Amino acid sequence: MRLIVIIALALLVGMAPAGTSALSAQQDQDKEEVAAFLTQLFKDRNEFLLNQRPETIDKYYIETQTGSRYAFQMEMRRMKYTSLWAEKRGIRFIAAEPGIRITRFKREGDTAKLALVQSTQITYAYKATDLPPQTFGVGTRHALTVKKMDGVWKVLREWYLDPLEENPDLIPDSPQGFPHPVVSRPEQAPNKGTRYNRERALEYANKYAGLAWGAGNNNRYNQKYTDYTSLGGDCTNYVSQVLGDPKEGGGLKMTGTWRYSGAGSRAWVQTDAFGRFLLYSGYGRQVAKGTFGEITQSSDKFPDGAIAKLQPGDVIGYILHGDVDHFSVIVGHDAGGYPLVNSHTVDRYRVPFDLGWDDKTKYLLIHIND
Repeated sequence: MRLIVIIALALLVGMAPAGTSALSAQQDQDKEEVAAFLTQLFKDRNEFLLNQRPETIDKYYIETQTGSRYAFQMEMRRMKYTSLWAEKRGIRFIAAEPGIRITRFKREGDTAKLALVQSTQITYAYKATDLPPQTFGVGTRHALTVKKMDGVWKVLREWYLDPLEENPDLIPDSPQGFPHPVVSRPEQAPNKGTRYNRERALEYANKYAGLAWGAGNNNRYNQKYTDYTSLGGDCTNYVSQVLGDPKEGGGLKMTGTWRYSGAGSRAWVQTDAFGRFLLYSGYGRQVAKGTFGEITQSSDKFPDGAIAKLQPGDVIGYILHGDVDHFSVIVGHDAGGYPLVNSHTVDRYRVPFDLGWDDKTKYLLIHIND
């Protein structure tokens, strides 16, 4: 899992205690008032990703408060990264529609502490072609403190894990010809092999992609498995489920090293151990390892780039500082041929595989042997 701080939302926000019916009615009214503010806040934040005008959101923050100022600066970094990534990939974002759900709420006077989840639908289009718009989904968990000042709510503090915040100066350029159109390598229907059922693996990946817009199961993880989000991250646990769940997933046989029985083994949940298991067990084969440019550029060995050799149901490891920090599963390609992935922590559904990463990242491309 990526080396990022996992915020324990449960420690930040407490449930409001039960009380009289009058108190309960007041709490409901308070929550509705704050929910209306948050709905507009997240709507304007997503609009800001499109119009890139700071005045769209700066009204929600307090310049003189350190925590509030930091939260605003985070949104600025997200916008800068997102807009430059899109420019380098030859696309433009045309819509971003959020949906929020408050999971914990407590108000004390003019201050409210809350936890919420956001599921966002993002639509983009290629600049140089007349391909139809493409859509993907992301999901994030947030902990906020908001304060009412002169009758207006403001963001006092906020913590969350976001897939769109990296250094915009480190985004690599796209090699010439990337992404390679799908017409040059038509996508085959996933197989139903007895060893690895790719069709079921993809169905599982899409059903249990969590909070991300587009995911199934009412945006919930599979309750059969422990959620490791607050224990270091759930990305490898999720990919292991996609590959190995015996009833709904790909059905790869669990082993003494790679297994889930009430809890996941080290190779089931830990990134480096999982990667080693795939490569040394014979379950997977390394196609290539390298930077974004190295795995996407054409070569004699890989005319469409090494990334084009991955099939839906294969996996990608993301390497930082020599260690695998994250895993995702390939779920297909968009209309322009861009490889798309699903993952947990942060939850993603059919997202371009490198969105949220930079030129310091190396990609480990693993084909799952059928």
